[in-house]
Amino acid sequence: MDILVLIGRILFAALFLGSAFGHLRQTSTMAEYAASRGAPSSVPVIRGSGLLLLVGGLSVLLGIWADLGALLLAVFLIPTALLMHAFWKESDAQARQMEMVQFQKDMALAGASLMLLALISHTGDALGLMLTGPAFDIG
Repeated sequence: MDILVLIGRILFAALFLGSAFGHLRQTSTMAEYAASRGAPSSVPVIRGSGLLLLVGGLSVLLGIWADLGALLLAVFLIPTALLMHAFWKESDAQARQMEMVQFQKDMALAGASLMLLALISHTGDALGLMLTGPAFDIG
């Protein structure tokens, strides 16, 4: 089971690390998009969310308090889905469909993050191939 969880962590974290680098390297472009979606103080929000993605992704990837990293990713994903992909506000059918897909993707990833949080914090040190044990103990 350990190797399957490691492979899953690598595949899962890759998405967030790529997104983190996009947030941190293309801050102004992403801030313009965020502002167009109504996000306040978009440059600081983009930088902060990029750091959240980076820390959460690295935590999950490396197995350093990976349960906490998974929680950080959920903290990013849920508000992002609600604020940036509010498909119910779209009047154009094609735009509504695109935003619905993005909303559902973010919510599904948030669900996976919460399941990862539960798995890691429940199994504790019994789950191998981690650099640290869990930050939480939900037994």
